[in-house]
Amino acid sequence: MDRSEDFRSEHFELSGIIGESMEFVSANPLNYAQAISNPSKCEQVRIQGKMFLPESSQPLPAVIIVPGSLGVSENHLSHAETLLNEKIAVVVLDPFSTRGIASTVSNQTQYSFAASAFDVLAALRALYSFSQIDPTRISAQGHSRGGSAVLTAAIRAFADPIVGPEYVFKSVYAVYPWCGHQFVTPYVGTTTVRAIVGELDDWVSTQQVQSQIHAINLSGGNASIRIVPEAAHSFDKEEQLHTIPEASVSPNAPTVYLEDDGSMIDPYSDSSSPETTDRTYFLKAVEAGHGRRGAKIGGTKDQQQAFRTDMLAFHKSNFS
Repeated sequence: MDRSEDFRSEHFELSGIIGESMEFVSANPLNYAQAISNPSKCEQVRIQGKMFLPESSQPLPAVIIVPGSLGVSENHLSHAETLLNEKIAVVVLDPFSTRGIASTVSNQTQYSFAASAFDVLAALRALYSFSQIDPTRISAQGHSRGGSAVLTAAIRAFADPIVGPEYVFKSVYAVYPWCGHQFVTPYVGTTTVRAIVGELDDWVSTQQVQSQIHAINLSGGNASIRIVPEAAHSFDKEEQLHTIPEASVSPNAPTVYLEDDGSMIDPYSDSSSPETTDRTYFLKAVEAGHGRRGAKIGGTKDQQQAFRTDMLAFHKSNFS
């Protein structure tokens, strides 16, 4: 059995450490505006994950790993082991199981991108209660849809109304994130941000990732990006490059910007509304001819090694 298929079992082990099942309250906001304006009134959902704690006499730094549209996969577990071997605690989130979702590859509107970011903040708040974890050294690492989630969770206009200004990520590492939704003023406070994306990614727009990182820096943040030459989406996976035929993507669709209150700004009329949802503009992208089926994932051993080196260097530099 693939390890990712066995992830939910009671005695799941990485690097000799048995994962401790954890569950916390998150939410299913309809959109960013609802999450920001009234987070306590959003539909609640309990999210599961596993925490892996290396032995230590001192509180440990921790990384929350957030999977993408395929759910928890072997690459996420492999990265968790790399971090555990450096005495970094890891929490691997499972945002799908309690929502009754197997994958969002063919339909990203099964729950909102705001809900994905809400999960990340709820996990951060939950970790603050663990004495084994150093609350000043908690980072988040998200892949694809999870990369979008950790970027949004770092933005204070989104985070402060949900968890308050006292809950802050040390850093976020956004791995080939979808950046089709961006706050006009993406102020991240003291959180250090890094994105890594493949030059030939056909799921997300590399240019949108660049613009998001640039905007964070212009808003007073500390953000950087690495573009990996000739790499496709999920280039950290130990899989040869292949096509996922059911994937629904529109990487060339216009960016939808967000007001500080979460209202979406229509890229065609420049008007904003707190009522519009992800689905509104996904459908507009399809109608405009941006949507298509089929996209590639996978990479080479050199690309996988480049990713591991970059990931580990980023986290260790922030935790030192």
